Amino acid sequence: MQYLLMLYAQESGWNQMSKAEQERGVAAYGAYTEALKAAGVWVGSNRLQDVGTATTVRMVSGKSQVLDGPYVDSKEQLGGYYLIDVSDLDAALGWAARCPGASHGTIEVRPVWSYPV
Repeated sequence: MQYLLMLYAQESGWNQMSKAEQERGVAAYGAYTEALKAAGVWVGSNRLQDVGTATTVRMVSGKSQVLDGPYVDSKEQLGGYYLIDVSDLDAALGWAARCPGASHGTIEVRPVWSYPV
């Protein structure tokens, strides 16, 4: 079953880190990604651009409304994701706990709907 691990953190945290801390962070995510791949559970992942680049679309009275920026204002922002394919929620939670982002942010784990083709 596929699960989406959504990584939330304060965007400003990265810029407050020293160059050495940033390099350790990049290395930690690289190692985590390689562990997912080695286990055969990695489907995809990516980092998102800053929340200031977001555009939100919603329908109001049957017409699309486009807003610059994110719709939700929160302390933490969605910064990236991992899509994994594992046997069950417990396995997904285990991988989420190993994610470097869990040490400085929040990892939301959600099952992906599976539609027959």
